[in-house]
Amino acid sequence: MKRLATPTTDPPNGTPRTRRGPITGTSEHQSLSKYIRSRFDECSRSQKDVAQYIVDHLDEAAFQTAEELARRANTSSSTVVRFSQALGFEGFPELQAAAREEYRRVHAKAESNGNGGSSAPLFSLDQSEFEAALAADHLNVEETARKISRSAVEQLVAEIVGAEKVLVAGTDQMAFFASYLRHLLMLLDLRVDVVASPSQEALSRLGRIDANTLVIGLSAGRPHPLVVRAMKLARHRKAHTAAITDATLSEVAKLAQVKLYYSSNSPAFVRSHAALLSLIQALAYGVYAQDTAQYDDRIKAFRLK
Repeated sequence: MKRLATPTTDPPNGTPRTRRGPITGTSEHQSLSKYIRSRFDECSRSQKDVAQYIVDHLDEAAFQTAEELARRANTSSSTVVRFSQALGFEGFPELQAAAREEYRRVHAKAESNGNGGSSAPLFSLDQSEFEAALAADHLNVEETARKISRSAVEQLVAEIVGAEKVLVAGTDQMAFFASYLRHLLMLLDLRVDVVASPSQEALSRLGRIDANTLVIGLSAGRPHPLVVRAMKLARHRKAHTAAITDATLSEVAKLAQVKLYYSSNSPAFVRSHAALLSLIQALAYGVYAQDTAQYDDRIKAFRLK
């Protein structure tokens, strides 16, 4: 695992130490998330997994152990520790303290704006595992709705409506959502293909990408190489691109012209995709709402086929 160079920017909050000694002159109001973003391109591949998870799941990073964080970021606890040290912290506890400070500051601001009750749990404090998972799904949908950009949604709806053909790329757990988005758009009689595996048929679909194609990449955490390949090919061929992802620092998001982010926090052993499902259904409804009379006729014709 490669080590990063000594930080050129002081890490946020407190006086974290590296093995070379203390770093002074820290900025009292510096955001950990902003600091990680500024150092992101210096990270190794596995460290980027940790970085993007912390940025997009600050509340979990603030209170989980290094082992729990590593499991959710699909890496090792030693990578989490080394990532912390590479940023200038003595170890993960110091990085976590900075995460907690930012978490408190964000929630204090929300409360001062009258939004303090928006994140209240659905169930009592002694939640069962089942209740905790349901409550997390509810908060994910709420968080996604709060943070999503209306202009980005409107732009993607316009891209879908105006595209000659749409290609949705999503593998593994994202394959279901890619197929479901295809199903919803095909009900509107739109031309949509899916790339869900590196099969010969799927690769031939990639080969048909051109300037009149809209490529939508779906990813959770580290994107599958096939999805990244689809996005890069789309950019090379001047096609329109969009990303629906739970990681704002994802490579798929960086390659996309339009980006929609969804929250996937979960106490379970897998990410929550409740918000992703809601986002996809709302997106399809947004397309339908562009011309309800026309799409109603298309839906009726589709059902008669």
